[in-house]
Amino acid sequence: MSKPIIAIVGRPNVGKSTLFNVLAGDRISIVQDTPGVTRDRIYADCEWLDRSFTLIDTGGIEPDSRDVILSQMREQAQIAIDTADLILFLTDVREGLVDADSKVADMLRRAGKPVLLVVNKVDSFEKMMPDVYEFYNLGIGDPIPISAASRLGLGDMLEAAAELLPVRAGENETDDRPRIAIIGKPNVGKSSIVNKLIGEDRVIVSDVAGTTRDAVDSTVRYNKKEYVFIDTAGLRRKSHITQEIERYSVIRAVAAVERADVVMLVIDASEGVTEQDAKIAGIAHDRGKGVLICVNKWDIVDKDERTMKDMEKRIREVLSFLPYAEVLFISAVTGQRFFRIYEIIDRIMASQTMRIGTGVLNEIMAEAVSMKQPPSDKGKRLKLFYITQVGIKPPTFVIFVNSKELMHFSYTRYIENRIRDTFGFKGTPLKFIIRERSEEK
Repeated sequence: MSKPIIAIVGRPNVGKSTLFNVLAGDRISIVQDTPGVTRDRIYADCEWLDRSFTLIDTGGIEPDSRDVILSQMREQAQIAIDTADLILFLTDVREGLVDADSKVADMLRRAGKPVLLVVNKVDSFEKMMPDVYEFYNLGIGDPIPISAASRLGLGDMLEAAAELLPVRAGENETDDRPRIAIIGKPNVGKSSIVNKLIGEDRVIVSDVAGTTRDAVDSTVRYNKKEYVFIDTAGLRRKSHITQEIERYSVIRAVAAVERADVVMLVIDASEGVTEQDAKIAGIAHDRGKGVLICVNKWDIVDKDERTMKDMEKRIREVLSFLPYAEVLFISAVTGQRFFRIYEIIDRIMASQTMRIGTGVLNEIMAEAVSMKQPPSDKGKRLKLFYITQVGIKPPTFVIFVNSKELMHFSYTRYIENRIRDTFGFKGTPLKFIIRERSEEK
């Protein structure tokens, strides 16, 4: 199930980054009193009570500005609006209702998305509520007073947001077709791969990095089975960004990955794997998606008998957090090994949905414990009581232990490896939840 997306929009310097940081629980955005200081849209996964959502921070909207950066921010904020399921329209009670707020409100009305009007910097509800009422003039709903800096009114705001969020943002529950998001840096051949798969030039292909602006869905039928491929705008290092809009393609990628079952990370064989590829792959890993690493443009690489092994070794080193990922060397130009894409996707889907019986899991765990004694600390030794699978996509397991503190990451990884030795789970991460239980129970 994909998470709903909430975008915080408004004119510059109304406190969007401050609100984002409070809700995200970390200082992710730069906060400064200069209008237009938020240059990048940042995203974070958040939870409120039983609801999960992805939060987007945007640059401020200056509807009539001729300043290049501010006009580009307006365009990028429009991308956020188009992508979001709900918009938090943030205003500033200290500056009051200004003409720019009315123009932003008009922009939001045209978008046709649910909007929550939020009035920020209300440090005293008793004294400042008359000033809040002025914002009714926007005609965009009841204003909700908050102070992001003082953390006042956030509960009421989130409750109102939860009521407007869709129960499910994503695909039809009955649509069981594999959905594959194709992500990677600009100009690595993502659109060329899609075009080769569907047999037509449906996605624009160009040597100019960043040609693909939107996530584009393409349905492909292969061996009497349908697959949905989602092409995304390329993700690029901040230091190499020349077009401001590419900073914001990360949100499209996040939204596409949320909707996908499997993620194809495309790497340029002529460049090799990079740290930026690792950052992009982290989006898929963090969301528990199956991963297929496609090394494209393999036809133009000078090769000997060790080239492929050396390249895969390097990939495993840089993407060390993806030991489960499948790796495939392809060429979108020649179609080399393209038939294997479907084969591997099917295998990853089977891994993502595999269920293991509780009895078998506990036999594996008991054998693993007998082979490698659990760690101890200050005379207390870790005891593993019980393991059971509680979910799929990704396969999720709960392990009951006597002490969560003693269950080090390394021992969890050891148990994971023993399960993988038996069942494979190729291409998918495994999620482990550690629960503490007394020995009496």
